[in-house]
Amino acid sequence: MSLHTWLTFFAASWLISLSPGAGAIASMTAGMRHGWRLGVWNIVGLQLGIAAILCVVAAGLGALLAASETAFAVIKWAGVAYLLWLGIQQWRAPAGEFAADAATPEPPPTRRALVLRGFLINASNPKGLVFMLAVLPQFIDPGKPQLPQYLLCGLSLFITDIVVMNGYTLLAARVLRALRSPQHRLWLQRSFGTLFIGAALLLAAFRRSN
Repeated sequence: MSLHTWLTFFAASWLISLSPGAGAIASMTAGMRHGWRLGVWNIVGLQLGIAAILCVVAAGLGALLAASETAFAVIKWAGVAYLLWLGIQQWRAPAGEFAADAATPEPPPTRRALVLRGFLINASNPKGLVFMLAVLPQFIDPGKPQLPQYLLCGLSLFITDIVVMNGYTLLAARVLRALRSPQHRLWLQRSFGTLFIGAALLLAAFRRSN
């Protein structure tokens, strides 16, 4: 992979990470409800989800999954159901309180639960798989060893996504700190819940181009 090709992919990686999606919503939700220190574990899960898709594409299984209508539908509707479930959870949850504000604070989720949540959000998104299949191979030089090229592309994606998702998480954590009114917190939580549901509807309407 030439330097020019890598720089082009690196620039594309920033655009991919900055574009609003389920990962960004999940990062802001985690930062809003749990703060940055716990929210970073959601980011770890998101990166593991990206790594899983990269491994599938690099192994050549992505093309097989993309060609199978049944496999694609299973992954797609599993992703839709999971995003809907997250949205409903946000709508049903009471207004969160900070540990410093609450007399009996709500127990925070475990790190493992946040990692799993982030992983499922990215790994169950077939749009990510189709995107990787359509875009990533264009940057891979078939005349050179492919594993180092996939590793370089994966590292580039991880760096940009970690920076961007940390920004989303930290921003939401700071915004939440400024919201002392339970009504405002409840409104914000339900706004994120609506965004999750909207992401689920967009995913449900997603069709592959033939």
